[in-house]
Amino acid sequence: MENNRIPFYKMHGGGNDFVLVDHRERFIPEAEQPEFARRVCHRQLGAGADGLILIEASPTADFHWRFYNADGSEPEMCGNGGRCAARFAVLTGIAPAILTFETLAGTIAAEVRGRLVKLLMAGVGGVRKDQIIPLERESLLGHFLKVGVPHVAVPVPDLEAAPVTGWGRAVRFHPLFAPAGTNVNFIRVEGPQTLRIRTYERGVEDETLACGTGAVASALIAARLGQVVSPVTVHTRGGEALTVYFTPNGEAFTEVFLEGDALVVYQGELWIDELK
Repeated sequence: MENNRIPFYKMHGGGNDFVLVDHRERFIPEAEQPEFARRVCHRQLGAGADGLILIEASPTADFHWRFYNADGSEPEMCGNGGRCAARFAVLTGIAPAILTFETLAGTIAAEVRGRLVKLLMAGVGGVRKDQIIPLERESLLGHFLKVGVPHVAVPVPDLEAAPVTGWGRAVRFHPLFAPAGTNVNFIRVEGPQTLRIRTYERGVEDETLACGTGAVASALIAARLGQVVSPVTVHTRGGEALTVYFTPNGEAFTEVFLEGDALVVYQGELWIDELK
């Protein structure tokens, strides 16, 4: 950091956008990072993003990341953020094209080919099918799966008409998923290898244009329901088509990959004295 300014990249995966900072020489105290994330991610007063990614040094992998949601919370994993982090590390010379990085969900492997990034996902498991979720005026049928972070997939007949924000907020904070809460994906299977998704993201507390771990969770749940086979193309709200690969292994899955573009929007500097 020079002249009290912080260089950063703005990147996105399918419209799920992030601010990325090379933090290998640490200058933001850990206790101040959640508030820093809230300031940076603010859509009017900061750079604006769904999350902040700090790339730090690691003794065992190519890098370690600290990932913060826009509200300052620190989830275990983010698939779209992971793709952006991997490409950022390659573009800045931090890591080679085949790399690993540490997250709270475990060590993630990635391969970067131009702007296309493929992640080997960690922390996949804990399927709970056929969860009846009583809400104030109706009940929803959802299916739970953890992909580093918790997800519920709710099949709906009309994805455009689904009240994603209202239902999403109610399910996200539902006692069934306390205390951590959950991300909520509304899905429609459109073929044996195709589905569409809209996601309410925990930590952003709103619908986002894409969610990588949500795409993975939804594809795996649809597979457990016998509706799709690998590879699955997942169409997001932002218009991107993510690809999910997996190998069924009894009640579980192995070799779970998420693939899609990680795009650079711009580079800039954060004026730290004016980022209030």
